[in-house]
Amino acid sequence: MSISRTILAAAALPLLALGGCASSFSANVSRFQQLPAPQGQTFHVQADDPRLSGGLEFSQYANLISAQLTRVGYRQAAEGERADLTVSVGYGVDKGRERIRSTPTTGFGRWGGGWGWGGWGGWGGYRPVITRHGRIAYVPGFYDPFMWGGWGWDNDVTSYTVYTSQLNMKIDRSADGKRVFEGKAQAISRSNDLPYLVPNLVEAMFTGFPGNSGETVKITVAPPPKG
Repeated sequence: MSISRTILAAAALPLLALGGCASSFSANVSRFQQLPAPQGQTFHVQADDPRLSGGLEFSQYANLISAQLTRVGYRQAAEGERADLTVSVGYGVDKGRERIRSTPTTGFGRWGGGWGWGGWGGWGGYRPVITRHGRIAYVPGFYDPFMWGGWGWDNDVTSYTVYTSQLNMKIDRSADGKRVFEGKAQAISRSNDLPYLVPNLVEAMFTGFPGNSGETVKITVAPPPKG
């Protein structure tokens, strides 16, 4: 059974701010691993999708992953050198789905408050109440329009799109092809910008790397410090 917990990671990678405001980035990370302790084993990073190989965008993400693997004790294979480990990487973002948010409005209620010695509402006027039978009755007293949520009981309804992004990483021993690591980092956000998403997913993947096999953790990557 997988375990969920939260880790706050100090972001070593630059994060692009959504809407001009820096915010944290959260991802669920699942990892299965039988990796040997790093002792300078060499590695080579390749794309899961051959169509991405050689592309400038993939090369940028591969460099981020190479830097992380080097940080934990592995070594990038030199050109032409047979690597001990083959690291295969895939990433993407879906087409998004719409979410609806409803919030109560504020302002002066449509029911006014009834006419009394205090005019419409106010002390001495009438205020509307809902009886236990679901009917509206008017009783003397002070009417506070803000208690009624705007012009009547209407709500402000707004819609927005959220996207699911994912980074997959597999590591095989080059000598015999044995799989020694499988990892998946997945996030839901309001951005579908891969140059923003992938570096954050990489940072989440390598927080606490290689992790406990079979464990799913929620990792929050902190935004860069201000100024």
